[in-house]
Amino acid sequence: MAGKTHPLNRKTLTIRRALISVSNKSGLENLVTSLHQHGVELFSTGGTFKEIDRLGIPVTEVSTLTQFQECLDGRVKTLHPAVHAGLLARMDVADDLDDMKQLGYDGFQLLVVNLYPFEATIARKEVSLEEAIEQIDIGGPAMLRAAAKNLGHVCVLSDPDQYPHFLEHLSQDQIPFDVRFKLSMEAFNHVTCYDSAVANYMMQQFSMPQDPWVHLSLPLHQPLRYGENPHQQAAVYGHQGKYVECFHGKELSYNNFLDLDAAIALMRDLDPTQPTCAILKHTVPCGVAVGESLTQAYQKAYDADSISPFGGIIIFNQSLDEQTATVLDALFSEIVIAPDFSQAAIERLTKKANRRLVRVKLDIRPSQWQLRSIFGGVLVQGADQFKEDSTTWSVVTTTAPTASQWEDIRFAWSVVKHVKSNGIVLVRNQMTLGIGTGQTSRVDATEVAIAKAHKEGHELTGSTLASDAFFPFADGVEIAAKHGITCIIQPGGSLRDQEVIEMANKLGITMVFTGLRHFKH
Repeated sequence: MAGKTHPLNRKTLTIRRALISVSNKSGLENLVTSLHQHGVELFSTGGTFKEIDRLGIPVTEVSTLTQFQECLDGRVKTLHPAVHAGLLARMDVADDLDDMKQLGYDGFQLLVVNLYPFEATIARKEVSLEEAIEQIDIGGPAMLRAAAKNLGHVCVLSDPDQYPHFLEHLSQDQIPFDVRFKLSMEAFNHVTCYDSAVANYMMQQFSMPQDPWVHLSLPLHQPLRYGENPHQQAAVYGHQGKYVECFHGKELSYNNFLDLDAAIALMRDLDPTQPTCAILKHTVPCGVAVGESLTQAYQKAYDADSISPFGGIIIFNQSLDEQTATVLDALFSEIVIAPDFSQAAIERLTKKANRRLVRVKLDIRPSQWQLRSIFGGVLVQGADQFKEDSTTWSVVTTTAPTASQWEDIRFAWSVVKHVKSNGIVLVRNQMTLGIGTGQTSRVDATEVAIAKAHKEGHELTGSTLASDAFFPFADGVEIAAKHGITCIIQPGGSLRDQEVIEMANKLGITMVFTGLRHFKH
């Protein structure tokens, strides 16, 4: 049962006693040195106590305060009334003061806690369930919640990034209420994110979400000027700064983040050993190609569709060199993305202020789940990350693909996965020739892809067609053959598969079934 309600103490706070227990010891030396210089009495636990003691700064171990030794291999250290009463006592409430006097306890005015590195632990691919569970902090969140609740009388620091601003106020011997309120809010958010990470990890041990609740709690990465349109508010949440760095041009917009996500996902599915370029518009690829160099890959991707790339997103899978930068400099592009840029390429591309340059880590560990908001809540699905093995695919026609066709088949199948359904991709020599995306019929998608190829003057004879889902009728194969397409890759699975195969054999088309579709709505 909750206690009585009392007015919040909104006066400035002087720090007399501090409790410090941190996993991340960044900035600790400067913090405790400053606290000591201001006459603050320090209390600490475990490794933090040893670190402060090593610095030669007076500090008292919490077990001395509680008269209770750590137990259970350090699992129980701070779960004691001497700690939590000190964090929760309202020093302007007579009943609280009487209780503290009777118990012989004193209050803390500062708590410095950050939690066990749970997210860093589970980020390791080889981590075991036992290791993950051992990194679930118990005492830390309890102390953070206590101190954050008692913001009238306690200041709480939950992140080393908060130390410099706090020390500015400490130098004036007073911590204003508005500062304590903001730090309290950040502590609650920190605990919420931590608990959500734990809950999501436990949930993900199943093949699909089994929990009756979806836990989503992410820190604000940055507010955005607007969303898809200027009248829509927007922000981006999470840890995007770990993976991408926009080091030139305006801040990334809402649409830029969507395009970045699509570009990274596409490039992650292509062969990292071959120089590759992809150009996207509105999250959809318009030109993708492999070359003997990045310059050739870019030129092929651009030539695939020379109209759509204006204002588009260009991504490379290797460090961008000066020659390639010089060639693409003639095109107006929103964003150029690469794992790195040579200094000469940077000097060339930064001459245009409106072009964003982004370094990206292409080995980003993809999200295991995808969430999409709908009426009344969200849809949740496992991400389309199935690692396909082309040796399991079936050649269903009398003629089998040649070695060069197999290269195009694998390339086309990787690209069509990232095209909106109904989607068709035409490829030759690992270069897209035409892409039909988001059509209401597969025949329409095929005709759009062919029309775009012809508009660019591409010869389709000997090309390969990839379809993100099965051909429901043989008419799609007839259209392909009419334009010289000689190879088709599709999932199969239609009731009329045999009719489609017979038509392919009749028209001399090689066909491969993957057994797996890639709808993208």
